[in-house]
Amino acid sequence: MFIDYHTHHARCGHAVGSLEEYVQKGIEIGLQQIGLSDHMPLLHVDPATYYPEMAMPMEELSGYVEECLALKEKYKGQIDIRVGLEGDYIEGQEEKIEAIINAYPFDYVIGSVHFLGEWDITDFRQTHGWEGKDPMKVYEQYYDAVAKAAATGFYDYIGHIDVIKRFGFKPEGDVTHLERAALDAVKRHGMAIELNASGLRTPAEEMFPSRRMLEYAKQLNIPITIGSDAHQPQRLGQYLDQARAVLKDVGFSQLATFERRKLVFVDF
Repeated sequence: MFIDYHTHHARCGHAVGSLEEYVQKGIEIGLQQIGLSDHMPLLHVDPATYYPEMAMPMEELSGYVEECLALKEKYKGQIDIRVGLEGDYIEGQEEKIEAIINAYPFDYVIGSVHFLGEWDITDFRQTHGWEGKDPMKVYEQYYDAVAKAAATGFYDYIGHIDVIKRFGFKPEGDVTHLERAALDAVKRHGMAIELNASGLRTPAEEMFPSRRMLEYAKQLNIPITIGSDAHQPQRLGQYLDQARAVLKDVGFSQLATFERRKLVFVDF
């Protein structure tokens, strides 16, 4: 089974390509399933005064879902389209997040931590946020947010669970205990994680998560899915051959897929 569950599109402002272009590219490269998973609108900052091009505007959300559903019908029999959302976890915004998730017929929702307060730790324009901070304290805050995201019950899987490493900022000390605590929370709340291959094209030069975390996830029998985190159609499926090879080497033989918020395992 060849799938890609993490994709972004022009609506979010920092990606290019229409939803249909992604679907057509998926057919071209032989995907059996494609997950459309654009960013949830910003909830805790004012889009007009915050950094531009961060996420789709709130007024675009219903149109996004409607277009996904129309494409699902249009390309039925050629490719299986799953309608998703990358739903930021933002502490203090739980009611708003839950309302958005429950308002639409998503097949799956990715729980991702991008923000620590108003600081998006995944935005290259905001790496100055590390200045003057103790990296260990940042990592502790990040992984605490991941555990809290898992505990909400809002999400089907955690996206790029160790994305805090994206720009190469790391504590001097060992962070294995933080990584394991986050994975323990995922297991405790019956969630899955993803192997996000996009880390290979970042300063981290490593997929999200690391092999170390994958091995612990396997030990816990946490389900895993896979995604390229493509922000342009040409990157759909990028590095997923390598990702699948790593998963097989670690001992995974099945991938998690989702339909109407239900997990379905497929062999790969």
